[in-house]
Amino acid sequence: MDATLQEYFDIGLKFHGHKCPAMPMGLRAGLAAMKALGVERAKNKELIVRSETGKGHAAGCFLDGVMTATGCTYGKSNIQKLYYNKMAFTLIDVAGGRSVRVSLKPEFFEGALNSPFVQQRAQGVEPQDIAPEVVNPLVDKILGLAEDQFLEIGEVQSTEPPQGKGTFKTRRCARCGEVTFVNKLRVAEGGELVCIPCSGWGD
Repeated sequence: MDATLQEYFDIGLKFHGHKCPAMPMGLRAGLAAMKALGVERAKNKELIVRSETGKGHAAGCFLDGVMTATGCTYGKSNIQKLYYNKMAFTLIDVAGGRSVRVSLKPEFFEGALNSPFVQQRAQGVEPQDIAPEVVNPLVDKILGLAEDQFLEIGEVQSTEPPQGKGTFKTRRCARCGEVTFVNKLRVAEGGELVCIPCSGWGD
C-alpha cells in the first residue's frame, strides 16, 4: 500500500469507527474517480458526489470511504444519497463540468457478500466484534487489488453542475424560537413563519 492510500485509510478508519471491508472499497473507489477526472480532494465544493447507496442494506460503510477520499461531506452539502441501494456513485468536477460514475463489479461484490465477515454480520455480530483474523485479510486484499479487478470506472462525461449558493439569512421560528435558515421556513396559519417541525409539513 502506498503512502497516500495508507494515510487516507488511517483517516477513514478513525472517521468510520470500525474496521470492515466496505469502507476501504469506497475509499479506493473515491480515489479512482478522482484520478479519472484528474482532480484533487475537495476543500470546499469543488466536487459533488451523487451516491447510489441507500439505507437498510449491507455494505453501507462504502459511502464513508467515498467521503474520506473525495472530501464530499454532508456538512458541506456536496454529497447526495439517491437511495437506489446500489454500490455506485457519480463524482462531479464542478469547475470542469465533467463527471465519472464508479461502481463495484457485480461478480466482485457478490463474492464479497459471501465472505465470512458478511456472514457474521448477517447473524447480528457487530463489525467491531468480528475477529481480526477474519477482517484483516479481507481489508488487506481490498487495499492491494488492482482497480480493474473490482471497479467499473465509466467514461468521463460532460455534466452541467448545479447552480446557486446556500443562504446566509436566518430568522427565528415564530413558535419554538430557534434560529432557522429562511429557505426552510414555512408560512403557518395566521401568516407566522415557522420551522418545518413546528409547521407539521414535510420538507
